[in-house]
Amino acid sequence: MKVVILAGGVGSRISEESVVRPKPMIEIGGKPILWHIMKIYSHFGFNDFVICLGYKGYMISEYFTHYRLHTSDLTVNLANNDLEIHRSSSEPWKVTLIDTGENTMTGGRIKRIQPYVKNETFMLTYGDGLADIDLTKLLEFHRSHGRSSTLTAVRPPGRFGLLNMEEEDRVHTFTEKPAGDGGYMNGGFFVCEPKVFDYLTGDSTIWERDPLERLAKDGELMAYKHNSFWAALDTLRDKNQLESMWNAGKAPWKVWG
Repeated sequence: MKVVILAGGVGSRISEESVVRPKPMIEIGGKPILWHIMKIYSHFGFNDFVICLGYKGYMISEYFTHYRLHTSDLTVNLANNDLEIHRSSSEPWKVTLIDTGENTMTGGRIKRIQPYVKNETFMLTYGDGLADIDLTKLLEFHRSHGRSSTLTAVRPPGRFGLLNMEEEDRVHTFTEKPAGDGGYMNGGFFVCEPKVFDYLTGDSTIWERDPLERLAKDGELMAYKHNSFWAALDTLRDKNQLESMWNAGKAPWKVWG
């Protein structure tokens, strides 16, 4: 099953870092947050990634193109340009890198990768969110209800979109970023059926607005409640907090060994 990661946004709220690199390449513990997200999925056996590139996407392409060099001990002989690799750390990942446009909105990015997903169920998440989520249970929940899409509902700090859910976990309405706090919010970590592409149009489509609102209205959006750790790298304060957790050996999202 493919994992689609939205990694094309500018990240204006953390411009101290994003002015020189795309937000998914901001490092936590010396590794891009994108790497941390992929390690979560890989821990549960999901190793086929489609990354939606945009702002400074060439930096993400360069990282994976030279991943072996980034993770190896090596000797470079400058006289004859020979390269000797002594120790290499690799991952069992297949990574498809797609330029989805610098100014394309989230829904437009998803629509652009449709040819790579084709007629298959796929996972989808943001390139800046971490969680100690059990992806096996998420997928089991998605398969149990037979709807077009499942999002992971988390309890947030303020500033994110809230969900109005019925008791059986169907999302009754979807509201993006209302005023006030409380309730569950969209935490990413979606599972989607190909039918969701019918809710997407052009590059200006924002996934979190009309598509999710219509999926909810049509009874096709379910919520998997995740009541444990979730965090988004949205500001420099967020980065510093995540870095502190990692350095202290208390990173809840590190579900891998």
